[in-house]
Amino acid sequence: RFANDVVAGVKDLIDGLIVGARNMIGIGIATATAGIIVGVVSQTGVGSALADVVEVLSGGNILAILFLTAILSLILGMGLPTTANYIVVSALLAPVIVTLGQQNGLIVPLIAVHLFVFYFGIMADVTPPVGLASFAAAAVSGGDPIKTGVVAFFYSLRTAALPFLFIFNTELLLIDVTIAQGVFVFIIATFAMLLFAAATQGWFLAKNRFYETIALLLIAFTLFRPGFWMDMVFPPFEEEAPAAIVQAAAETPTGQDLRIRVSGVGDLGDPIEFVSLLPIGGGATGEERLEAAGLAMRTEGDRMFIDDVAYGSPAQAAGLDWDQKILRVLKPVPTPSKYWMFIPALLLLALVVMLQRGRNQRGTSRTVTA
Repeated sequence: RFANDVVAGVKDLIDGLIVGARNMIGIGIATATAGIIVGVVSQTGVGSALADVVEVLSGGNILAILFLTAILSLILGMGLPTTANYIVVSALLAPVIVTLGQQNGLIVPLIAVHLFVFYFGIMADVTPPVGLASFAAAAVSGGDPIKTGVVAFFYSLRTAALPFLFIFNTELLLIDVTIAQGVFVFIIATFAMLLFAAATQGWFLAKNRFYETIALLLIAFTLFRPGFWMDMVFPPFEEEAPAAIVQAAAETPTGQDLRIRVSGVGDLGDPIEFVSLLPIGGGATGEERLEAAGLAMRTEGDRMFIDDVAYGSPAQAAGLDWDQKILRVLKPVPTPSKYWMFIPALLLLALVVMLQRGRNQRGTSRTVTA
């Protein structure tokens, strides 16, 4: 009996390997096709032209370019497999989003952009008129594929806000968080998603009234990104004159980043302007701290320029280069924890719960009386 079980197990293993190899044929073809597309796009210059078009249409606004990227992912996803769509769009627009974010003072991790593109590439599977997943679901249910796709698309829109939050709140991706913070973020994000679903579906403990839906959306947004409101009340950075960069470096707490907006010339001779995060280490004075970061400054009248950047230094890693002009200096300042914003959000949630429970109790009382 043992020998028979071993033989059967080996046969199952071989069958599994054969099935896996067959399934990989489609993935391999899709990946190869995507590689050809990426190669053609990069060699012909279509990629840079498309990225330039998206950047021009966005007007330099990070939210606009995110919306355009989402639409492009949906359109390409209707004609390409998810993997191929992700490879093409991420190769074309991920660097543009990161660069545009820097220009707007928003440091966007590359992994957040890739997950943003991948999310909308998956959504394309239920987007009519193609919607391969919708056709598969309709085949099982016996329904109309287009109607199934439309319903599935609108259901998917209820979670379309999540990839945008990847960009603006990287803690959701567990970037630079401890284990305890990760558990806390997971619990809060799950709770916020439930509230967001309740708001978009129009039902929490009872059928939502319009102001309750607005309140639930506001609560969910606050739980997802509490720093949005806290930054309005207590700005996390204080602007200093470019000439005061040495003093700003001296006053920046060790281990934190000094934000510097610079302008200069790119590798191809084009004018560039972006925000750089300069890590500030130890040092008795501001000059020593800047020197430890690999940065040497020079003054020309009332203007401040980068005179030298040490090779392999934190300044070079931050994208700073020789002869760039310092436009703005933002030093971090102590602020209350952004999680304090959870208190008004939870109080508002308690009010919504009280209102809906009251309606439920009144409805139950009328039913019993009748």
